[in-house]
Amino acid sequence: MIVPAKISEIPEILSLTKACAAFMISKGIYQWNEHYPSKKAFERDIKRNELYLLKKENQIIGTIVISTFMDDEYTTVNWLSPNEKNLYIHRLAVHPSFQKQGYAIQLMEYAEAFAKANNAISVRLDTFSQNPRNQRFYEQRGYKRLGNIYFPKQSEFPFYCYELLLT
Repeated sequence: MIVPAKISEIPEILSLTKACAAFMISKGIYQWNEHYPSKKAFERDIKRNELYLLKKENQIIGTIVISTFMDDEYTTVNWLSPNEKNLYIHRLAVHPSFQKQGYAIQLMEYAEAFAKANNAISVRLDTFSQNPRNQRFYEQRGYKRLGNIYFPKQSEFPFYCYELLLT
């Protein structure tokens, strides 16, 4: 079941994202760290009604942010569509104990259906250049890789921007 997140769930959400960060680091992928994702980011997501949780038997096993807000870092990207009526995916995570069971697909299907229902013309996101598993995941869903952006607090390596046209 996918539901909007509540402020009271932030400790469990942070526990999940810390487990994901540790799992990625164990694989040599330094995408998330002590700066990201942060409690402050999740609080902002909830305040904007943009953070959704995937729950299984009342346990949070996944998260996704579905936002209408375009980060400043995205302004340099040569997107496929105009910068209007786009949705942005951030902080997609599935607890390592539940990975490779289709839950990330379920979260993305939810986000893409949400985008269509809200008349978005595309879905945009970024993923770490050192995470080939995520790149394959988005490319298999039809997302096109377009450009690079940087988040210096996260990594010296770029993040690849992707877009899926819905029309």
